[in-house]
Amino acid sequence: MFKILVIQTLNKLSDERMEDLINDRLSFMGFLGLGVSDQVPDAKTIWLFRERLTQAGAIERLFNRFNTTLRNAAYLPMSGQILDATLAAPKQRNTNAEKTDLREGRIPQDWQDKPSKLSHKDRHARGTLKFIKAKRQDDGTFPATDLALSSFGYKSHVSIDRKFRLILQWKATDAASNNGARLREGLLDRSNTASDIWADTAYCSKANEAFMEKHGFVSKVHREKPHLKPMPRHIQRSNAGKSVVRSRVEHVFADQKAQTGLFVRTVGITRVTMRIGMANIVYNMRRFLFLEWISTTA
Repeated sequence: MFKILVIQTLNKLSDERMEDLINDRLSFMGFLGLGVSDQVPDAKTIWLFRERLTQAGAIERLFNRFNTTLRNAAYLPMSGQILDATLAAPKQRNTNAEKTDLREGRIPQDWQDKPSKLSHKDRHARGTLKFIKAKRQDDGTFPATDLALSSFGYKSHVSIDRKFRLILQWKATDAASNNGARLREGLLDRSNTASDIWADTAYCSKANEAFMEKHGFVSKVHREKPHLKPMPRHIQRSNAGKSVVRSRVEHVFADQKAQTGLFVRTVGITRVTMRIGMANIVYNMRRFLFLEWISTTA
């Protein structure tokens, strides 16, 4: 049953589509150890299995179990770690009044009168603005302002190993949560024998610097531009050097979104945590196979 969740996550399949493809594809049957005459779990059985794992909070233990396998295979975290977050968005069409009620912790009145509608509405997701750096124009100039895109949903926070790019720690939150504050909530992997921490300016704060210093980590976090002042030249050079390393975490998110989509079909933070956790496990599995392939062909 867990193998079914792996295939489902890797191919972005619904429970109903998963049932159909297990019956249709010999490759899926072979991976699951099923014969042509064996009974295939239906969509309801798949949903119940995933729901039981979700309610038991088992996804973190499953993630740690596979990471133990990685360490036993000599993929030890020994080169420092990189932190970042990405958005995982469900499709919700809410009015401005409904959004205001949700932000203030209230259930919109219209939803209370319609239990079936309430069960399909996500009350844990929140909105945020994603800023995108303005690109250079054809005449060589830059626009006066950056782009700000409104997003609604959740965030996947990860800490990856610098060398192997395996996910070491992770956390799922609503999209409005502050990235930098998550650094102090168990996102750092204390088993990493190197103490360097790379992250963008979202993690630059006095609280984070004090936390890292207290626990023996060395900050490689990007420094922010002084308010209403030009960025000092030496800080520009320092940030540029850090970006060479920090950018590796973007490859992790790009791979996840290309393969698993990081698209949220579920409702509620508990089920979203299960969804993001499965995406992280599947990523580490694929990365492990890639690293093993490199070692055998080198």
